[in-house]
Amino acid sequence: MPSNLIIRGRCFDWGQQTYLMGILNVTPDSFSDGGEFNTTSAALVQAQALVAAGADMIDVGGQSTRPGAKQITLTEELDRVVSVLQVIRPEISVPISVDTTRGAVAKASVEAGADIINDISGGTFDSEMLPTVAELDVPIILMHIRGKPQTMQQQTDYQNLLGEIYSFLAGQIGVATTVGIDPDKIIIDPGIGFAKNYEQNLEIFRGLRSLTTLNCPILVGASRKSFIGRILNQPDPKARVWGTTAACCAAIFNGADILRVHDVQEMRDVSLVADAIFRQTAQSYC
Repeated sequence: MPSNLIIRGRCFDWGQQTYLMGILNVTPDSFSDGGEFNTTSAALVQAQALVAAGADMIDVGGQSTRPGAKQITLTEELDRVVSVLQVIRPEISVPISVDTTRGAVAKASVEAGADIINDISGGTFDSEMLPTVAELDVPIILMHIRGKPQTMQQQTDYQNLLGEIYSFLAGQIGVATTVGIDPDKIIIDPGIGFAKNYEQNLEIFRGLRSLTTLNCPILVGASRKSFIGRILNQPDPKARVWGTTAACCAAIFNGADILRVHDVQEMRDVSLVADAIFRQTAQSYC
């Protein structure tokens, strides 16, 4: 795995600490906070709050990817994302990621100041995504999924869950590097909750370390998700903070480098303590 990655002048020194990606959904229908930050003024206040709480990067999403989410038009997604980037980019210094599956949105986002592309389809929904990212020369997060958000929860019939996740990600890493994406700029995500049922989500945590041989930093996004709600018998996503804490600890102990979270202040405390216990002090390459 690459020792580090420089993004917007900030060094991400893989293996030395856990990094937090703060979630900024600028949508009316995301599962946990839909409608709360879908104006530019509200998005700016939230972005600043996430950074103040300790976010190492911000992930802006204009298209909800919750199970059953309706696909919006390209124009709608561009309007949501670019308008927010234009407001928050001058005001925050941390790297900004954009959660999109469309190459055109990736291009417009980077032109508006985004630094990272986070593609839940691993580059499979839009054939132009990976060539576009190669041309932009920015990092990309490749996530595992089956189907699309509208259909993914009917596609959980795996013969070998971790093996199939591994094979998919290995294949997309290969495609990405073939079209010119720097392998040091690829981050992988096993896709908690995306075409995975309750038991499969737990299995990913237990076997997460098997993905380390792909030699890419690993991002885990478990924050407030339904498998936590099932364990806690808690239907309100915002009341799943303690459960998210346990999932984040498990992710860190099993090899995660980045946690994508809603509750940054709480998960900053979690990651600081988990890192102090688990990560061995080694030479920094930054």
